[in-house]
Amino acid sequence: MSVWIRRGLHAVNATIALAALTLLVWALTAGGAQGAVATAPATASSGTALLGAAIAVAGSAIGAGIAVAYTGAAALAAMSERPELFGRAIVIVGLAEGIAIYGLVIGIILIGRA
Repeated sequence: MSVWIRRGLHAVNATIALAALTLLVWALTAGGAQGAVATAPATASSGTALLGAAIAVAGSAIGAGIAVAYTGAAALAAMSERPELFGRAIVIVGLAEGIAIYGLVIGIILIGRA
């Protein structure tokens, strides 16, 4: 890959990260929905609950993606040598995908509390 393509990709990544950070700061300082009745508990605001839900879902999705990448590659390599391992390989890849489901459940619980 040429140096110019790498620099361009780094610039795109930095721009997206800056836009996401700007959006996050704007969302946290906007003061919530207009005209909505706040039902959040006194210990945490709805903004922090929503931020926690976003972190839970994003972290679990990234973790599941990494896990599926490694287990999927290993499963394909094992199945190319021994095709009878298909069932076991699919179960292991499915367990790695379960990480994202756990994060989604936690996110839904946190949004319900917001």
